[in-house]
Amino acid sequence: MNINKNTLESSVKILSVAPMLDWTDRHCRHFLRLICPSCVLYTEMLTTNALLLGRDPQRFLEYSAAENPLILQVGGDDPAAMRRVSRLAKEYQYDGINLNVGCPSPRVQKGSFGACLMATPELVAELMAGLSDSALPVSVKHRLGLDREEDFASLHQFVEIVAQSGCQHFIVHARNAWLKGLNPAENREIPPLRWDWVHRLKSDFPHLRIEVNGGFKTTETVLDQFAHVDGVMIGRAAYHNPMFLAEVEMVLDRRGQLPDRSVVLEQLLAYAENWGEALPAPRLSRHLHGLYFGVTGAGEWRRFLGTATVNENAAEFLRRAMQHIEKMDQAST
Repeated sequence: MNINKNTLESSVKILSVAPMLDWTDRHCRHFLRLICPSCVLYTEMLTTNALLLGRDPQRFLEYSAAENPLILQVGGDDPAAMRRVSRLAKEYQYDGINLNVGCPSPRVQKGSFGACLMATPELVAELMAGLSDSALPVSVKHRLGLDREEDFASLHQFVEIVAQSGCQHFIVHARNAWLKGLNPAENREIPPLRWDWVHRLKSDFPHLRIEVNGGFKTTETVLDQFAHVDGVMIGRAAYHNPMFLAEVEMVLDRRGQLPDRSVVLEQLLAYAENWGEALPAPRLSRHLHGLYFGVTGAGEWRRFLGTATVNENAAEFLRRAMQHIEKMDQAST
């Protein structure tokens, strides 16, 4: 089942891939789309300064139609800038815009956006009103709270205030963001997971679209969430093992079998040939480490990916990769 832009605002349960800085670039997204036709994809977080003041915003905004439905994720703290960005998103025909209120990195905090915005829900509401200027669907991705605060009432109030801006879609990373004492990687593991808090939000705000993110590693836990919320967003588990997405599609009855990895490589080859010399091998190969996750030969596959060099374009590399896979298969028979 393919998810189109109309179903983003319908009762269809959404399966999505989280925006991941330095990972979910356009080449990664194309690869993941081949694995999971029904997923909603997100760009990496792009700051309003990069999009409005940078020399080449087109480099960040361009994508291929095959990536749709695709949501532009932005970071910033200026409502006027958000209005301008919303017009860019409409010009580039994105299917929606998402505001990052979850990133805890010191660099993002220094810019006064990301997770630290949870302390100022009124400002977040203004930012969401700015993003709504283009009439594209908008959403906000946020945490449960800040630091060691454990107060569901504060989370409830945050959602209530932001929803007054007209935002109807909340994606909740079900952990707190510790702004001090933890680095971004630790912030994805150490603060306790509280999926039940996200379930309570859906119960408190049944008219809102509530999507949960954080800690999903099995199809059983993902499937269970759909009994409580409107969608599930999967992050690093999808990147390290992309077939996990296809497995979830299967338990949701959206496909009958897992994709054939050799077919995925053939489709990627056609994609790389369209890019030609403009796509050096490492820019694509770095996203393929998880293609053979958990199967015989996975280690050898990862070692082979390490042979990609900038002097070889992605299409040339993929031809070598497919020959290498054939030798691996012959050796195992």
